[in-house]
Amino acid sequence: MPAAGPAATAQMQCSEGADGVRLRIAGHLDAAAAARLWRPASAAAAGAKRLVIDAADLTGLDTAGAVLLLHLEASIPGARTEAPTDESLAGLLARSRAALAQPVTAAPAALPLLAQLGQATLDAGQHGLDRVSFLGEAVMAGAGMLLHPWRLRLSEALRHLDEAGLRAFGLTLLLGFLLGLILAFQSSIPMRQFGAEIYIPNLVGISLLRELGPLMAAIILAGRTGSAFAAELGTMTVNEEIDALRIMGIDPIAWLVLPRLLAAVLVMPVLALVLSLAGLLGMGIVMVVLGFPPVAVLKQVQNAVQIKDLVGGLFKAAIFGLVVGLIGCRAGLGAGRGPRAVGDAATTAVVGGIVGVVVLDGIFAVLFNRLGW
Repeated sequence: MPAAGPAATAQMQCSEGADGVRLRIAGHLDAAAAARLWRPASAAAAGAKRLVIDAADLTGLDTAGAVLLLHLEASIPGARTEAPTDESLAGLLARSRAALAQPVTAAPAALPLLAQLGQATLDAGQHGLDRVSFLGEAVMAGAGMLLHPWRLRLSEALRHLDEAGLRAFGLTLLLGFLLGLILAFQSSIPMRQFGAEIYIPNLVGISLLRELGPLMAAIILAGRTGSAFAAELGTMTVNEEIDALRIMGIDPIAWLVLPRLLAAVLVMPVLALVLSLAGLLGMGIVMVVLGFPPVAVLKQVQNAVQIKDLVGGLFKAAIFGLVVGLIGCRAGLGAGRGPRAVGDAATTAVVGGIVGVVVLDGIFAVLFNRLGW
């Protein structure tokens, strides 16, 4: 057998003596050597009544090599292994033997259906309490800011106003223009049957100012700004910057959340108004194409739309902005610690913001109908 140096790959020698079959493995027993020696070593040990594994001359060993030695040791009852002379290799072999000897814990049994329902109810209740707690903290921080307005980070609020407002004007104008264009074209088809095309401005004007303008602007805010809030705060949470602020005695709600909420509330009425005006422009172009003069279209809008329609739409837009900001910030501060935490927080912010806005819009529709608006 060739001599085994410190870097020599492991070699195996099989011999029979008074103590049975003796497998002598010398050299560096790594994963590659273990794969090469696995079958011949197992075949040599298979027919033995007594087995001795001589590992005294090993110069290197990894966990794959240790598994090979322990596999040979377990293949014959009463087999024994002569540990390597190197204490570090002998310690690795002993630790591997202890690890393989530990019992495998079975996966926890699935809960019964009723217990699963109860667990889901408890989880939903805990999530609800967390949201209520966050809302209470935001209200208290806002009240404190009203008493001490100089604590507001005005530069941070202006930065978010720019990101959520000015940089969203292009998208808002485009979507509003296309929305008005589509509404006018689609409504002209049934109205042409009754000769009522002149009332298209009434339909589109009321729809945009009361419902579609605030709703579409809120969806834009949730997709652009709500996800940005969640991603930014989620990154700070993952990097433990939020914990660092709390350790320094700085309230993250007042320091990070309030400027974002203020920006969302202030920018939403402007976005809703811009989107509605762009939609009216798109509708006007369709009416001109249909043969109606701009003066007649403008007069129809003035007769149909009242100031309460505009005020109600802007009020809803401000509330929608507050909801989108709260959901986005809550998703960011509640982010986990894994690599997917920021993405999950952004997804939660967008989905939660859109669902919350649609639910609120339905509530406002019922409320305004009861109030005669």
